[in-house]
Amino acid sequence: MTVAYLGLGSNIGNREANISQALDKLQADDLRLLHVSSLYETEPMGFHDQPWFLNQVAEFETELEPMQLLRRIHGVEKALGRKREIVNGPRTIDIDILLFGDVVMKTADLAIPHPRYRERRFVLAPLLELNPALTDPETGQPIAAKLDAVGGQAVRRRQ
Repeated sequence: MTVAYLGLGSNIGNREANISQALDKLQADDLRLLHVSSLYETEPMGFHDQPWFLNQVAEFETELEPMQLLRRIHGVEKALGRKREIVNGPRTIDIDILLFGDVVMKTADLAIPHPRYRERRFVLAPLLELNPALTDPETGQPIAAKLDAVGGQAVRRRQ
C-alpha cells in the first residue's frame, strides 16, 4: 500500500460538487480515501481571465501503480466534463498526483512529485494541513519550508 496525495481543483459550475464527485468516482477497493483538507479559494495562475478556483488536497491509500492512478484520474476528469482547450484555463475538474509515497519519477506523461507543487500555495497549504511532517521525496526537505518561500498568491481557506 502506498499513500498518495492528489490535488483537486475546479472553477466551472458547482465547484464544490465537482470536487466531491471526483473524490467519489476515484474511490475503489484499490484506491481508498483517508483524509481531505479544507477547501481553498484560489486566484487563477497563468491564465488570469477566469473565475477563481476551489482547491483541495486528498490523501489516499492505494495498491495502484502511478501510471494506473493517472489513467484512473484521466477517466474521472473526462467523466466530469474536463476539456483541455486552454493551458491553465477554466475546468470543471483538475486532478494532479502531487506525491506518491517516496516515488521520484519522470516520464513523458507523468512526473512525481508534481513538478510545480513547490510553487503553489494552494497545494502546499492543504498538504501541510493533512500532514505537517511531510518531506519532499526528491530533496528530503520539509515541505513546510517550501510554503514559507511561496508568496504573491491569493489563497483563502474556507471555514
